[in-house]
Amino acid sequence: MRGEPSCPKCGGRVRAPGLFADSWQCAVHGTVHPLQPVIPPSVEALEVVVRRTQVPVWMPWPLPVGWLFTGVGCAGDDRSGGRATAVACSGPGPLGGAGELILVAEELGVGLGARYAGLDAPDPGPYLDVEKPPEAKVLAAGRPTPLWHVAGAPADRAVFAGEALGLWVWAVVWPEQSGLLMYDELVLTDLRDAGAEIDLVPCGALSPRLLAP
Repeated sequence: MRGEPSCPKCGGRVRAPGLFADSWQCAVHGTVHPLQPVIPPSVEALEVVVRRTQVPVWMPWPLPVGWLFTGVGCAGDDRSGGRATAVACSGPGPLGGAGELILVAEELGVGLGARYAGLDAPDPGPYLDVEKPPEAKVLAAGRPTPLWHVAGAPADRAVFAGEALGLWVWAVVWPEQSGLLMYDELVLTDLRDAGAEIDLVPCGALSPRLLAP
């Protein structure tokens, strides 16, 4: 483990429940589900998050050729369990160079996906034009899941969001041109259901994007 719990929306310090509040508090965002210290990528790290979370732990499975698991994060505490998860993967981009992908599953209002997306809002709703056809589709837990392009994100990344299993799912890809990866209809597996296959996940070095998006 490294560091202390932080605000999932801004990365700032949070105050633990105590005499005056029964929830974690951020000076800027008020009550939050604390983002736990990022665990270096390993099968054991994944198992820790899988055991504690109340939301999916999405990973492309099988991973694209040459891609590796490069870190996992979880927002929530021991009392409430994980209310948001972030899984990072890295590998060769579709147009050459290195690509990075962070997949976030979260409950309404947690704000972790928006932080990685570079947006100043807890949820993607205001940035999605669902009147238009979705730009990408994935298969999430065996179900066709449309993802819409998220407007307003910084130019260095491509951001997609939608709903899977009644929760927000975000896909944030660096650099922006590596967003082409999302047009290949990735198959996302909830690692809570992976069983022994989780031992087969290939691990790489920790993605700095998880620490400082």
